[in-house]
Amino acid sequence: MNEEIQSPGARTISADAFYAGALDRIRNCMIVLALALSAASWWKFGRWAALGFLLGCVIAYLNFHWLKNGVSGLADRVTNTGKPQSGKGIVARFVLRYVLLGAAAYGILTSFPASLRGLFAGLFLPVGAIACEAAYELYVAVARDV
Repeated sequence: MNEEIQSPGARTISADAFYAGALDRIRNCMIVLALALSAASWWKFGRWAALGFLLGCVIAYLNFHWLKNGVSGLADRVTNTGKPQSGKGIVARFVLRYVLLGAAAYGILTSFPASLRGLFAGLFLPVGAIACEAAYELYVAVARDV
């Protein structure tokens, strides 16, 4: 798997280095999609749906970030490498993700019921970003013959 990829800038990078950057590309894609789709939902459905969607995107982004950190912390704990993290802290962050989601859904449902659909749609932000990453990796694999 240590094949090399020729990038447009005429520099050669290894396939491992390319795939190692996937999480950063997914995070960047999540930000771009959140902003673009929030603007589109404001135009199509109004401000409350757009604000609900944006809040769902923020929760999804935080959830993705915390999940990545939780998995990294758990892997470090299992392999005893890197900085040691407490097991209680990992579990607390895992539970906090769902408490945050429930609190946001409850707050939106009681305050602005029209934006609840936008919140739920925004929670699917990682799915869109991962689909964009998969399409990009497919393009790189076909165009650069990985």
